[in-house]
This record gives sequence, C-alpha cells and structure tokens, in this order.
Amino acid sequence: MGRWLSTEPLDLNELLRETEDPGSGALVVFCGTVRDENQGRPVQAVGYEAHLALAEKALRELEAETLRRFGLQRCRIQHRLGTLALGEASVLIVVRAAHRAEAFAAARYAIDELKKRVPIWKEEHYQGGESRYLAGVPLQSEEMKDP
Repeated sequence: MGRWLSTEPLDLNELLRETEDPGSGALVVFCGTVRDENQGRPVQAVGYEAHLALAEKALRELEAETLRRFGLQRCRIQHRLGTLALGEASVLIVVRAAHRAEAFAAARYAIDELKKRVPIWKEEHYQGGESRYLAGVPLQSEEMKDP
C-alpha cells in the first residue's frame, strides 16, 4: 500500500509527526471509526475495498486541493482497507493551519469530498451473517461532468 491507503491499523501519531509545523497555530484531526449500528441495523464489522490506483490519485489530489483552497500548512489523509472491527479507525485527516477557522473548515471539506470522490466501497457486516455494500456516489469522469 502507499501513503494514502493501508491494510494496517492507522497511526495517528505518525501522521502528527509527519505534519509537524511550527507556523501552525491550529491542529484539527478527524478520525472516522466503525460504529455498531447504521440505520437501525446492528453492525458487527465493516469491510473497505478500493480501486487502488484511482483512490490513491484521488486522495493525493484532495490533499493538494485542500491545502490550496484553505491556505493550510499541512494536510494528510489516510484510509484503511480490509475488514475492520467496531471502534477501529477507518479514516484519518490531519490538518494544520495558522488559524483554527481554516483548519476546521478544511478538515470538514476533506472528509465530505472524500466521501463524494474517492473510489472506496464500504460493506457492512450485520449480526446474523448478512452483509451489504452501501450505496455511494457514482463516479464521473471529467468529460462526463456538466460544465
């Protein structure tokens, strides 16, 4: 796996070290974790799959875009793949900026855009053995998007 996707548990401390910046007065961390229910159904685990090349490219581009858009010092995004147990971290977003307003806005933007644009598929595993893939946002090529 590369810098943005991992089959190993995500390491927040490593991302914090990687993004250290003395010019940043604000640090915002978003950590998405596997919860025990969705839409009233009890969840036992969640599996994440991705189109590796496209997902890494999309995450790399999203980091760069978030840096530019919000004038950040640092932005790092990592997503976990594989089957995760309840409470395990599925995504980490670390943002460092001069001020808190930009840092909070950037972290929210990054997770919202990740959900819309990155080809990662989520399969929930329920008590009783059933599972299903959750509906995502359809991917569109740049040529297919309306001007």
